[in-house]
Amino acid sequence: MTGSDATAPVVPVAPDVRIGARLRGVRLAQRRTMAEVAAASGLTKGFLSRLERDQANASVAALVRLCAALELPVGSLFEPAPAGQVVRAGEYPPLEFGGHDLREYLLTPRGERRLAAIVSEVQPGGGSGAEPYGLPADVEFVLVLAGRVHLRFAAAGGTGDGDTTVDLAEGDAFTFPPAASHTFTAGPDGARVLWVISPALPDQAARGDG
Repeated sequence: MTGSDATAPVVPVAPDVRIGARLRGVRLAQRRTMAEVAAASGLTKGFLSRLERDQANASVAALVRLCAALELPVGSLFEPAPAGQVVRAGEYPPLEFGGHDLREYLLTPRGERRLAAIVSEVQPGGGSGAEPYGLPADVEFVLVLAGRVHLRFAAAGGTGDGDTTVDLAEGDAFTFPPAASHTFTAGPDGARVLWVISPALPDQAARGDG
């Protein structure tokens, strides 16, 4: 442990209170390694490992630093662990994700980094823009909830020769590598589209808006 871990007074958690699962669940949702969180909080990896397994008690100062690193309210550690997080209809956080003539909303909690679910409401002819873009993720899934969507994948060289297209109607689903340069455009009646991206994108990542 660090010097502060070893010397700070320890405030034991009551035996029937288990915070390890909550800490581990939040860390995994953020796609952060134990080493990353340990370094950010000033703890050692071994000490954090024991905390996550409820095999160690932490000082108040250590818990405060750990919660700050995880952007987690300290008090939430001692609340019953939820089975999951609900994002209510009508309360979807809006996204500014580039493109034109569309509105997009995040369906998954903002702290979730393992995947992101996004719904796009696209006006006729609207979409990502003329400039192809790629995303720093492993896999992307699209489901057309209403209307039609036209995806174009740019060939190497960017001349337009050899581009491939995929047309999706209501109910159609498509899975593809998001790093491939592509654009999407809604059909003449617009579209409502569900996108699932894994892992979730870094906060600064966005579609082109050309």
